[in-house]
Amino acid sequence: MRRMWPEEFNSLLDGAEEVTVEIPYALREEGNTHAPIHRKALRVRLPEDACARLWPLAEARYRLGGARTGQAITLVANNPHYHAIHPADGGTEEGISGSGKHYTTRHLVVHFLLDDVRDHAEVG
Repeated sequence: MRRMWPEEFNSLLDGAEEVTVEIPYALREEGNTHAPIHRKALRVRLPEDACARLWPLAEARYRLGGARTGQAITLVANNPHYHAIHPADGGTEEGISGSGKHYTTRHLVVHFLLDDVRDHAEVG
């Protein structure tokens, strides 16, 4: 099943930084050699309320459209293999609303695993 990333969340990926994350000590098929795996990912700093809206989409793979057509993302939430890139504290931002009230916005840093899912057609 090919799930598409919901369009209402596209703006949350606008400030995404493409990074390579290291997943430590993976067991390889060819033996017991323990070597880290490197995966492409998108790192995004989001307001806590945006993360709460995204949470139901965690751990599922979604294809992207637009400039990232041919790629898919998976929000890392609590998979033990990816412990190092689980959502982390992204700090706070202080501000004053239009009515003059002070407010604080908490942020989280989240990672989306990034995969290439282009369909290759054979030319015959």
